[in-house]
Amino acid sequence: MEIILKSSHGDILQDVPLHTVEGSDFFTKDIFDALSNDEADIAVHSLKDMSSEHFFGDNIFAVIDRDDTRDIAIFNHNIEQKIKDDGKVTIGTCSPRREEMATFFLQKALPQLNNAFKVEIKNIRGNVDTRLKKLEAGEYDGIILATAGLNRLLESEKDSLSVKEFLKNKKLMLLPLIECVPAPCQGAIVAEANQGNTKAISILKKINNEQLMQQCVKEKQIASHYGAGCLQRFGVTTISYGNNEVIYAAGKDSNDKAFSKWLPLPEIDTESKRFFSAADFMGSLFDYEYDETPQIKESIVYVSNYKATNKEEIIKQLLSKKIWCAGTKTWFELAKQGIWVEGCADAFGLEFLLKPWQMPLFNITKNDVAVITNHQSKERWQAKGWNAYYTYYQIEKYFPEIEDKVKQADIIFWTSYQQYLQYKNVLKETVQHICPYGETAEHLKKEGIDPIVFPNIKAFQQWKQTLIPSPSVA
Repeated sequence: MEIILKSSHGDILQDVPLHTVEGSDFFTKDIFDALSNDEADIAVHSLKDMSSEHFFGDNIFAVIDRDDTRDIAIFNHNIEQKIKDDGKVTIGTCSPRREEMATFFLQKALPQLNNAFKVEIKNIRGNVDTRLKKLEAGEYDGIILATAGLNRLLESEKDSLSVKEFLKNKKLMLLPLIECVPAPCQGAIVAEANQGNTKAISILKKINNEQLMQQCVKEKQIASHYGAGCLQRFGVTTISYGNNEVIYAAGKDSNDKAFSKWLPLPEIDTESKRFFSAADFMGSLFDYEYDETPQIKESIVYVSNYKATNKEEIIKQLLSKKIWCAGTKTWFELAKQGIWVEGCADAFGLEFLLKPWQMPLFNITKNDVAVITNHQSKERWQAKGWNAYYTYYQIEKYFPEIEDKVKQADIIFWTSYQQYLQYKNVLKETVQHICPYGETAEHLKKEGIDPIVFPNIKAFQQWKQTLIPSPSVA
């Protein structure tokens, strides 16, 4: 077997923003040509860089691998001081999608150490190694890369040592899937052969991963409805949670119209039924009482809810730890306290982080992590083998009008198991329970309930917006 290495048109145009150049397939066309000219039998690409027109064309393809789909932001070690002193944070990216989403996200996700600081985008080109060197040289305060590319370098005998050395004094943020949606097919490696090359096609059939192929086909198909090419300002990604998959697409389409779409979502008959959503009454269900602050031994802390960090004593501890959290609401609240957050579970539950924690970038084990939560949830976390601490109690609040709504409801959406426990004795026997995936669904099932499960709260909120107005108690 002979391997032929080729530089693409996109690799050569390193000083030019690609969205200013006409055409597509900048990183793949030269390799297509090698197949057409019989210089090679099989071509290997990053599927993210291949146009839908080519992928759905005449050649034969096999998706052979897919790494983590997220983007990651890498910052120089002095970034927090830069925010305090300068008020300007320069981020390197050449992607309109990343510029559109990550700028807005990072403005709220970085520690809020200067009320006037501003995130600005500066174009950057070159391979991963080149971009890392530009960051090290101080040309940027941070850069955004595909997590998959870094993982593969860290698994490479040739590159791993130099990349690990570079990352030693850097600060990382694994960007969330929902606010910073990855490009269609990001992280996927595809092999290609001409339709007439029967020997090569036989090989592709043997190495194709059918599940990954179906994911990528759907992502490309959905993306084609919203726009294409290097001007793309939206993302499309497949999210796997438990034994389920959902495709999420969001951003701005080619007509500059913002959109957000989950596919598929549960189908629920709501006609002539009364509906109650606990998400609409989050501030009315519980008060919070704080206990003595525990001393956390572990180096990594997972914050299950920003309410767990309400005291100065716990914030001081978190400032010396590596912090992860449940979702972006908690992330933003922690950032207001000046806390650096490395990533979140996108409101899919803590187990959603187990796979990214195993990546070469992080190498986080269960024993490294402390969960901080409320008193009622601590034992449930410990029963699942987690190091857990509580910082507060949830105190039930009683409002007759809310109880009346719950009593009348035919369909109820719970955002936490504790809400269900609060009202379980007044529910209709025939009530249909709905909840997000994760701890809430798990505990409802242990109660003998078969809830309709949404991927997360944001997916439920999209579904709720599509409801035709009907009798409702919420």
